[in-house]
Amino acid sequence: MKIGILQTGHAPEALIDQSGDYDAMFQKLLGGHGFEFETFDVVDMEFPDSIDLADGWLITGSKHGAYEDHAFIPPLEGLIRNVKASGKPMIGVCFGHQIIAQALGGKVEKFDGGWSIGHTEYRMGDDTVAVNAWHQDQVVDLPSGAKVTGSSDFCANAALVYDDQIWTLQPHPEFEAPFVHGLINTRGPGVVPDDQLSAATERLEKPIDSPDIGQQMAAFFKQERNA
Repeated sequence: MKIGILQTGHAPEALIDQSGDYDAMFQKLLGGHGFEFETFDVVDMEFPDSIDLADGWLITGSKHGAYEDHAFIPPLEGLIRNVKASGKPMIGVCFGHQIIAQALGGKVEKFDGGWSIGHTEYRMGDDTVAVNAWHQDQVVDLPSGAKVTGSSDFCANAALVYDDQIWTLQPHPEFEAPFVHGLINTRGPGVVPDDQLSAATERLEKPIDSPDIGQQMAAFFKQERNA
């Protein structure tokens, strides 16, 4: 199965040698499941010629806001709607979670409650799972057909599913502790309050459930769907 990765941003240059860019992080998270990957740097206006170039699609995180005026956002929203119409599976993470909701009629905004960063617990069904987060923007109004499958006290719409075709997550299962530590040092100062940066640093070594989320993502891509 071929997964097309729609890369909507890049990791900080200072961290790429250590952790790889966002597409490499997802390839690591989804490794061992027999997937083939192809990356399209849509943030740099590199779009696939056809949605049929992949069997499933994954949209990464980004430093940009879904509601901001960037050249890549309108064509990406069109591509999202085309994927939905095709029935192909699609997963979105953080910005991917937000841009899918926006493209399908939901609303994203800069949350006035501030930031969520680092080790964060979410309620998903009967389970509590821990995943690394790094966001201020949130999906505040759901698109038609979206169902909430995960939430936290800070983020009500942290995981959404659209039938059995689209699954989106606000937190970052692809972010491991060293990368979060790097974000704290490179993107955090002057942006995220110092006390939050300190608290996130103290939680860096707490266990996270990202491997389980990766397994679930792989299973979601592979599950049987009606043609």
